[in-house]
Amino acid sequence: MKDNAEPNRGRRTLVIAGACAGGAATVAAAVPFVASMLPSDRAKAAGAPVEADIGQLAPGEKMTVEWRGQPVWILHRTPEMLEGVKKDEDKVADPKSERKKDELTPVYARNEFRSIKPEYLVVVGICTHLGCSPQDRLKAGPEPFAADWEGGFYCPCHGSLFDLAGRVYKNKPAPDNLKVPPYKFLSDTRIVIGEDTKGA
Repeated sequence: MKDNAEPNRGRRTLVIAGACAGGAATVAAAVPFVASMLPSDRAKAAGAPVEADIGQLAPGEKMTVEWRGQPVWILHRTPEMLEGVKKDEDKVADPKSERKKDELTPVYARNEFRSIKPEYLVVVGICTHLGCSPQDRLKAGPEPFAADWEGGFYCPCHGSLFDLAGRVYKNKPAPDNLKVPPYKFLSDTRIVIGEDTKGA
């Protein structure tokens, strides 16, 4: 007796539909789980690390990223700007970043330029006096507040001045240098803020 039975098309369709539905349900269940492992906006505001692409940041330019609800400035300093930092040594109140060093300046930024790589300054852009945000005055040249200005940041609220290493000038209302957040280079063109080599 020959078996001429046709395959049961209805059963095949049902099996395929069931497999597809099961696969879709698995994906639907996995998406929220995977998404829950990504930092939320609240987590970012609380301190989750933030990456910054500095590949297009030309010498002399500054960009701002937000970390913990605060502006973090990344300045690509030119050789002239670095020379200006050296000239400001006698004008600033804390040239070696010795005040509140564990709070304001990580070990790897306790140097002349307050940075990992001299050409890149990374600081929290909030005045240490009353929390204002200083303005850019990056170009060297006479200013109403300093005839021999080498470039830096000016806080118009109460007149505090910071050089291009974020160091506060002497005899100004701000008591301390701008804070250097924990950060590290992921590559020549990417920085992560909120995390350093120690996992800070």
